[in-house]
Amino acid sequence: MPDTNAHGDAVAQAQPGPRAASGTPPQPAASAEARTDERRFRAYTFAVLSLGLVAAFAVGSWLPFHWDSRLLWIGPVLAIAFLLAEQLGINVDVRSGISWTISFTEIPLVIGFFIAPFEVVLAAHLVAGIGTLLARKVAGRVLYNAGAFLLEITGAFAVAGLVKYAVGAGVGDKIPWVAALAGTLTAPLVSTLLALAAVRVLRRRMRVSTAVRLTARILVVGFVNASVGLSGYLVISNTPKAWPLVLAVFLGLTALYWAYSDLLREQRDMEALSDVSLMVARSGQQAAARPASRADELVGGVDVREWATIAERIKDQLAAGRVVLRLRLEPKDTMRVVVAGEDLPPADPTADDPLLRLPGAHVRHFRITEANPDVRAALLDRGAQEALVVPLRSANQLLGVVEAHDRLSRWRGFGKYDVQLLGTMASHLATSLDNRRLLATLRHDAYHDPLTGHLNRPGFRQVAKEPLRDFPNAVVLRIDLDVFSTVSDALGYAWADRMVIAAGRRIRDALGPDVPLARLEGASFAALLVGCPPEDAHHAAERLREELSAPYPVDRLSVEANAMIGYATTSADEPGDVVDIEGLLQRADVAVRATKGGEEVRGYVPSMGQIFLRRFQMVTQFRQSLEDGQVSVHYQPKITLPNRQVQGVEALVRWVHPEFGRLGPDEFVPAIEAAGLIGVLTSFVLGEALKRCRKWLDEGLRISVAVNLSVRNLADEDFPNKVARELERFGIPPELLTFELTESGVMSDPQKALPILRELHSLGIVLAVDDFGTGYSSLAYLRQLPVDQVKIDKSFVLGMGTDLGDLAVVRSIVELGHSLGLTVVAEGVEEDVARDQLEAMGCDVAQGYLISRPLPEDRLEAWLQARTARSPGRHSETVLTLLT
Repeated sequence: MPDTNAHGDAVAQAQPGPRAASGTPPQPAASAEARTDERRFRAYTFAVLSLGLVAAFAVGSWLPFHWDSRLLWIGPVLAIAFLLAEQLGINVDVRSGISWTISFTEIPLVIGFFIAPFEVVLAAHLVAGIGTLLARKVAGRVLYNAGAFLLEITGAFAVAGLVKYAVGAGVGDKIPWVAALAGTLTAPLVSTLLALAAVRVLRRRMRVSTAVRLTARILVVGFVNASVGLSGYLVISNTPKAWPLVLAVFLGLTALYWAYSDLLREQRDMEALSDVSLMVARSGQQAAARPASRADELVGGVDVREWATIAERIKDQLAAGRVVLRLRLEPKDTMRVVVAGEDLPPADPTADDPLLRLPGAHVRHFRITEANPDVRAALLDRGAQEALVVPLRSANQLLGVVEAHDRLSRWRGFGKYDVQLLGTMASHLATSLDNRRLLATLRHDAYHDPLTGHLNRPGFRQVAKEPLRDFPNAVVLRIDLDVFSTVSDALGYAWADRMVIAAGRRIRDALGPDVPLARLEGASFAALLVGCPPEDAHHAAERLREELSAPYPVDRLSVEANAMIGYATTSADEPGDVVDIEGLLQRADVAVRATKGGEEVRGYVPSMGQIFLRRFQMVTQFRQSLEDGQVSVHYQPKITLPNRQVQGVEALVRWVHPEFGRLGPDEFVPAIEAAGLIGVLTSFVLGEALKRCRKWLDEGLRISVAVNLSVRNLADEDFPNKVARELERFGIPPELLTFELTESGVMSDPQKALPILRELHSLGIVLAVDDFGTGYSSLAYLRQLPVDQVKIDKSFVLGMGTDLGDLAVVRSIVELGHSLGLTVVAEGVEEDVARDQLEAMGCDVAQGYLISRPLPEDRLEAWLQARTARSPGRHSETVLTLLT
């Protein structure tokens, strides 16, 4: 007969909702709910059993019992028939965890009405049902099932007896076929009502339409089974030789049921696979939008609550008492446990579990009655009688394990269809989990610094949003180590990286594990202190600076370091100003730049904001200033020694800002360079200088122009082509153009700069190293660089008259330059004595205020006319000689 397996459903529904654990017992709330459901189910079981006993006694007293010796073999035959009918049943899973078994128990029941009294049929049904449950060791549901069996059979015989008397049959008459048919349909109807009552008692939801459709299907199938059994009995009793025909009809009906159940199972399995895949995909999308600060709530990139929903869906589909997902976030992490269904008993996390070290990725089916001692012990530890276990693997890496315990079927456990379904689901889960882990890794990499493992700038912004919103007092620290570039240049980047890692550890140890910490760039860090009063911020920064300023042991060296810290507090905001983490970072950056004035720890004050605002305005207004003519080029003449002829000029940029007034290059050029606009500035200066050179050539003057280059220009592979096009556009000989590069700029990355320099030199352009002598590696690289000139830094030239050391440095540079065949230019010449000393040393070119300050184009022309004498040169050009 159709069976809704109310006993199985009640156990499934009695369990608390999905839970997540990490080797720990379930949460108290979930356990309390489970205990409440268990008490309600026990009370319901007692009510069903009591009602069944009372009904059986009443029906037994009402219906007469006539002893017949044939009952000695009829009773056992009926029991065997009931047992076979159930074992040949076909399971169809209904949504929400209800298992509907299409069995053939209506056939022996309808025949029992004709061949045996009520007591014998009841005993046969009880023996077959309870015996099967005990054989499968499903002892926890025996009492409920016994009560259900009693009510099914007593209800069937009570209805059959009423119909018999209604049609006019006497007490001793045989039961009419219509009464047997009505009684047989009563049994599955009683079973269905008991199941629906169990769902109601346990406060689980089921739509009325679903219950009606389920009841209708059960009655239809029961009617077909009962009709086949009744027709077969009547045909055989009247025509004994017709039993092969009856058997053929029964086999055809069985095949029809089987095909129908396979179709329903295939449809349900496809729905379940689709649901699980969509759940993982949707939860992965939600996890991608989750802040980095909540990354600890994820397992494999998916929220733990989402995995619990997935586990519940698998449990419902398999009609299992419990489904356990064991998931591993990282290869070295312990497994996180997600449970749906019955509570998982506490287990020793250090114990060796044979079910968690299965090879391959296939589903294994274990029964406690057939397992070896190790597996049997593992099942007992789980409180399970049978289990389906499948590892989740990707590229031989164990991602997790899926376990399904104790199928909630009335007669049988997990079958081959359950094994196939779980295997397919596990394959989908492994793929989804692997993809989610990959996305989680990418997300981690996107928000963390690969060298130190701390947050990077985007990660710091993400993590800091929530505490900055929730805490009234917050402090952002900006920490800069001032030896990073020195160590990287002297010992290499590997040594500098070691210092950065060591500094990051010191900051972490000083601030604690819960403080958001980020490496911004180079040796610059940022940290967020929440709940820190403004008056304590300076003390915290001072204490951190002392920790960071201690010597760093790097291999066998001890590197002295100094740290500068700027900080900004939320209370430093101007009235009505809403500050976010980016604003605090900018203010802390302004504060740390202010430490260059002497203090090593500075807090941001609103007046400092003008510095950042000024820099921001310069960067954003630079292009418009070029178009408006606010940016111009001044020229400082250079003369040869000793004949005092004007050899060339150096092009120097000037900016007259409408709000800030006259700006020096030292103020705006670094900001322009940091903003990536240095290419625009270089193109402007180069164009103006070549235009001026073209005018001189048209006047017969051969005066070279020098333009300063940035290290960023040397990173532009197309820069030599741009210069060549400009020379061709103005018709300037390449030897009249000089590019000056700072020594530190060339030496910062000589491997990248050398190809660009060689290409420029091959065009015939003169290359000069500016500020020579201020670095420490120039002598080692000077022979490798394709340069034509060296310019002695003005700090040495200015100190020649009073410092014998500076005088010795200048003399050494002149001699070194000449020994390498280079032209030596001295800048910063402001006195006659310095000029005469340079001339005596053999210096080639002089530049400085003694000769002329940087002049705009119109004043330069006046200077040339007033202070130079014109004479014909070797190539018909006019030569300008400085008048003494």
